[in-house]
Amino acid sequence: MLLRTKAPLLAVTALVSAFGFESAASANAFYLQAQSARGTGRAFSGEAADTGAASLWWNPAAIAGIRDGSAAIAATAIRPKGDVIDNGTVIRRPGQPFAPVGGNRVSSDPINNGIVPSGSIAYPLTDRIAVGVAVTSPFSFTTNYEANSWARYSADKTRLRTIDIQPSIGIAVTDWLRVGGALNVEYTDATLNNALPNVSAALPDGFQELKGDGWDFGWTAGVQLHNDFATVGVSYKSSIRHKLKGTLDITGLVGPLAGSNVSIDGATASFNTPGQVIVAGRFRATNALTLNAQVVAYNWSKFDTIDLGAPLNTAIPENYRDSWSLAGGFDYDITPKATLRAGIQRAKTPTQNGLRDARVPDSNRWTYAAGASYQLTSHIALDAGANYIDFSDAKIDRATGAYVGSAAFTPIVTNGLLKNAHAIEASLGARVSF
Repeated sequence: MLLRTKAPLLAVTALVSAFGFESAASANAFYLQAQSARGTGRAFSGEAADTGAASLWWNPAAIAGIRDGSAAIAATAIRPKGDVIDNGTVIRRPGQPFAPVGGNRVSSDPINNGIVPSGSIAYPLTDRIAVGVAVTSPFSFTTNYEANSWARYSADKTRLRTIDIQPSIGIAVTDWLRVGGALNVEYTDATLNNALPNVSAALPDGFQELKGDGWDFGWTAGVQLHNDFATVGVSYKSSIRHKLKGTLDITGLVGPLAGSNVSIDGATASFNTPGQVIVAGRFRATNALTLNAQVVAYNWSKFDTIDLGAPLNTAIPENYRDSWSLAGGFDYDITPKATLRAGIQRAKTPTQNGLRDARVPDSNRWTYAAGASYQLTSHIALDAGANYIDFSDAKIDRATGAYVGSAAFTPIVTNGLLKNAHAIEASLGARVSF
């Protein structure tokens, strides 16, 4: 019976690890920052200090004091590239010595290309009070390792989709002080697959699939300080306690492991995504040139464990560390209708050496950005932006094991490398006033 219990534990552990994989095409671990085409063009260097619906995700104070209704839409295409390489991973099946894990030693481009949509709208109720809503997808990705990949026991196929709905209010308290608040209503849906080792390497692998979804809540609060030359924005996005409920199926185990084939309906897993403190500034250096800066502090240490409900009733350590990103950029009006922009961002990974697995091949990265806007009419502006994201090589070295605590315990000593990783992001969008 112990064997039957511990196999499901591995599946839920895989669920948590899967969330981190978006890092290979995002801002910081599994947070996806591509929520604005305008922001993409300057490496997201001044979003919490800018105004209008396009900045609503970063700071609800951005809509305070607007004179007209405004809306923004954007779509970002993401093309990640990189190799996840085996450097000598070994497995020890019951009663046998350690042996190579086998399979394809190089998995190229395991993260699928994708398109991330976003949109927001705001409308003034008075000359000082405005309401709005932003709809974003802050955590969304699909990974697909080959069935015979060396990483198959910790990562096979993973699909994650989130939808964040953020109703907001902004108030211009004075001519220079604006405040805002928002509720974050977030839907999460996940499907996670990976292989399970049988007791003999001559036997085909077993398979597990976990599916779950849930609705969860958080909040955002912000402030902006304005004068004729500069704007400073500060906001806080709360940590969200997520709880997913769904099904777990384990199949294909034979011989002494056959009793671990199970189907569980109602399995649950709870965990915290990090809060964010965002500080941004925009400074009008000349009539044409605006300089931007933004720093984000992520309390990823909130993602310390995954708590498993009945019938598992345990917790799995994750041990992420707090991290940050720092960005700088500019907007330059080359004509009254056309604006060029560019920026650069540095982000540190919350994953740690010794605790990084194939589902979370995250690393430190640089983002280089360029973009432009064109005022098509008095009410419509078009935005475009592109990012090139360069990731540092990183070790994949988190030890794992199947059937923990049972006589069939099968340790896997991971020795891998993330190498040659980069991503290209291209955003198109529009802003409309009415």
